[in-house]
Amino acid sequence: MTVQMRRMVFWGSLVALLFLGLVFAFRPQAVIVDTVEVSRGELVVSVDDEGETRVHDIYVLSAPVTGRMRRIELHAGDPVVALETVVAEIEPIDPAFLDPRSEAQAKADVHAAESAETLARAELEQAQAELEFARRENERALRLILDNTISERELDEAERNFRTRRAAVATAMAALQVRAFDLERARATLVSPTQTQASHGSCDCVAIRTPVAGQILRILQKSEGVVAAGTPLVEIGDPRDLEIVVDLLSSDAVKVAPGQTVIIERWGGETALEGRVRLVEPFGFTKISALGIEEQRVNVIIDLTSPTEDWERLAHAFQVDVRIVLWAEEDALTLPLLALFRDGKNWAVFIASDGRAELRHVTIGRRGSLHAELVDGVEQGERVVLHPSDRVRPGVRIAERS
Repeated sequence: MTVQMRRMVFWGSLVALLFLGLVFAFRPQAVIVDTVEVSRGELVVSVDDEGETRVHDIYVLSAPVTGRMRRIELHAGDPVVALETVVAEIEPIDPAFLDPRSEAQAKADVHAAESAETLARAELEQAQAELEFARRENERALRLILDNTISERELDEAERNFRTRRAAVATAMAALQVRAFDLERARATLVSPTQTQASHGSCDCVAIRTPVAGQILRILQKSEGVVAAGTPLVEIGDPRDLEIVVDLLSSDAVKVAPGQTVIIERWGGETALEGRVRLVEPFGFTKISALGIEEQRVNVIIDLTSPTEDWERLAHAFQVDVRIVLWAEEDALTLPLLALFRDGKNWAVFIASDGRAELRHVTIGRRGSLHAELVDGVEQGERVVLHPSDRVRPGVRIAERS
């Protein structure tokens, strides 16, 4: 064999191997897909959302008067007895400090009150002296009238003067008391906060008692301090009287009706709880979503129907996931939603038929969170392709993922 022939054989073999490799590489291959068998089972159509537990009746105890509240010694979770347990005590507050001008005015008021009291005391002594003189004149007139020395008119004049002076003494005594109280009031203006510190804890206090039995849910103002009238101090309720509130979109809330079954999941326990819709509030409100979109929401109130011992660890303001059951069927022909796609105006699926994909239009009924009710188009036992990609087309060879 010549050199030229050997070169032709070598390069020919190399080209043939390259051609075979390209043919093998670009040969039509089956698309790997996930499939699932169409079967019958339970189908639940529900409205799902996050809810929050809350005590049905929460009582907020507020300060009835303005004053200094003593430190609340109770803690959250402590039991309370109606009309017996003292939650908080409020005592009078300390007076405010006086600025120099106000202090000077108060001292001047004290001096004026002292002078007025001295004047009233002097007027009382004058009135008493005149009363003593009038009394003696009256007694003298009574003796003289017996001897007919004076007339009846003079006797009446002496008696009237005695009574007048006696009334003047009573007036002077009352005026002296008024001046004494004015002096006491003026001196009270000068009382400083340092003088009232010693009376803390020994004066009469306003005791705030719980109106209902239950537990303390939250203490809003625990430390000692001055509180204004109406300041919330403590929240009290019965944790065994729980309900769940979930704010649904108004478009979902119109599907919910009182009496519908509710499944409570992901609340922290091992098993799901059961509940029942009690009320769909007739008033909606606007809520801003996490994406900044305004949404109209409606509160739906749910009562727990599971035994209390199953959810006794739940308390106020705990987060739960709720599923409000709108429709349920135990033996429905179901189809996974992941297998459905739109083909024009119709719903369609790909059927795995003899190793190839077959396009099939289907009619679906109610849809749940993962499955839809299959009305027509696919028979029970057939296998459908899940989340078909753009490589899956009618007639394409497919292979199920192992």
